[in-house]
Amino acid sequence: MPANSVPLIEIKAEIPFDSADVVDDVLLDLGLENWSLLEDAVARRAWIVGFFADDETARARWTTLRSMLPSAPLSEPSPRGIADAEWRDGYRLHFHAWRFGRLHWVPVWERESYRLPPGDVVLWLDPGMAFGTGNHETTRLCIERLVALARPGLGVIDAGCGSGILALSAAILGCGKIAAFDADPEAVRVSRDNARLNGVADLVNIFAGDLSCLAGMRAGLVVANIQSDVLIRHAPELTGAVAAGGALVLSGILAAESDGVRAAYEAAAPGWALDSRVLGEWADLMLSRP
Repeated sequence: MPANSVPLIEIKAEIPFDSADVVDDVLLDLGLENWSLLEDAVARRAWIVGFFADDETARARWTTLRSMLPSAPLSEPSPRGIADAEWRDGYRLHFHAWRFGRLHWVPVWERESYRLPPGDVVLWLDPGMAFGTGNHETTRLCIERLVALARPGLGVIDAGCGSGILALSAAILGCGKIAAFDADPEAVRVSRDNARLNGVADLVNIFAGDLSCLAGMRAGLVVANIQSDVLIRHAPELTGAVAAGGALVLSGILAAESDGVRAAYEAAAPGWALDSRVLGEWADLMLSRP
């Protein structure tokens, strides 16, 4: 968002602290990008916070979200306008640098102060309003697979790219032809901004689209960090996009739902090797095509 832009509308409601994890799962499962969860573990308090372009949209989205919550909020929110600087300071509090192997993911506002060890590489991120800073377990599961599989020339497809962290990580690691798409125009915009920020805009084809885009596409590595029901429904398209000898990495799967996802992909890709891991409440699934 450019400086001195029209203020956003914030809508914020306190929820029972004990229901925070369940509410977080609801937000992630439904892919509600404009909403986030804030927690104060010491005070044992939690809030749902959303940012929207105008008051009418904020109220309408709250009405929709309210019907999906597992318990009543402790307060009914009143939308309020916030300045650009306040918005940026707010989301920066919840995004911190992290690393896996030799690849580091660092917020761009730490660019001047962050010290990169010799031989390591870095992806600078400004996530804006799109999900995908790498801090969530589902993204970490995907990234660990990506770092392990990445090699020069490897073709990569990032289906549902969010802020572009997986596709751009592939570019930083030297992979070959890389495509990334998302149905959310804001995610596409942020991904392109992050690609330019890291000097890899010419290496990654980022575009708007849904999983039907996979028709006719092939890559040695396909990654999809999407909720379980969507993964199950689109198993034929996702497996069909994997080149011979390649791999499909799936995440966004609640551990309790992993058996159902695994069964769907065993049926869609008979004879493929399957491997799964669990991190917290989340699981991944990697399929290797013969």
